[in-house]
Amino acid sequence: MFKYEIIAEDIQNKIQAGEYQKDEKLPQEMELCRQYSASRITIREALDLLVNRGLITRRRGAGTYVKAITGERSDSEKFARSQQFGGFTSDMQGRNVETTVNEFSLLRSSKDVANRLQVQETAFVCYICRTRSVDGKPHVVEYTYMPTDFIPGITENVVKGSIYSYIEQTLKMKIKSAHRTVRADMPTEFERKWLEIGQENIPILEVEQTGYLDDGRIFEYSRSRHRADCFELHTVSIH
Repeated sequence: MFKYEIIAEDIQNKIQAGEYQKDEKLPQEMELCRQYSASRITIREALDLLVNRGLITRRRGAGTYVKAITGERSDSEKFARSQQFGGFTSDMQGRNVETTVNEFSLLRSSKDVANRLQVQETAFVCYICRTRSVDGKPHVVEYTYMPTDFIPGITENVVKGSIYSYIEQTLKMKIKSAHRTVRADMPTEFERKWLEIGQENIPILEVEQTGYLDDGRIFEYSRSRHRADCFELHTVSIH
């Protein structure tokens, strides 16, 4: 990591730990230069990175402040964790997350999945369909495809827990980013059963996602189908 990235991570950790509260003014640039033994250019690069992550904001003539993210589930720690791409289990930390595996198999990829994962058509991929429940209530059905050549060793125990933790903590790979598309839809008959919707008129919010490691490899293509009454999407736009 570059020095500005290390500084940005340290400031972010302090925000997550509550050392810097929402709406609190950060130290002046010269003070940060002294604290981190860094040049003003390096400090500005670190602050620019935190601005792009949506964690801090610059107020003209007033300085740099920790951003107050509004919404029930958007405190600085959860928002920062979301930026780090921690996955469903991490986002629901502190709550009881249970996983029901609907299907777990090795199969030959379709043309569409092969294109999404950038693997050869008919290459074997790991397919996972699971329902995630929070505090006893089904929230989302996930349909996930992963390449088997560099994401090995996925077992049913891994699938019942956090796959992202397995990738980062066991395989020692760094999850970097995701491209997402969100759309509205109606549930399938299976989803009505898995999400306990029955014949209620509750729509689905689908998040289609392609996940990337820090070396640019695609490690995941997935569609997460959320009960609309259990899903909120918080975003921050940077100008």
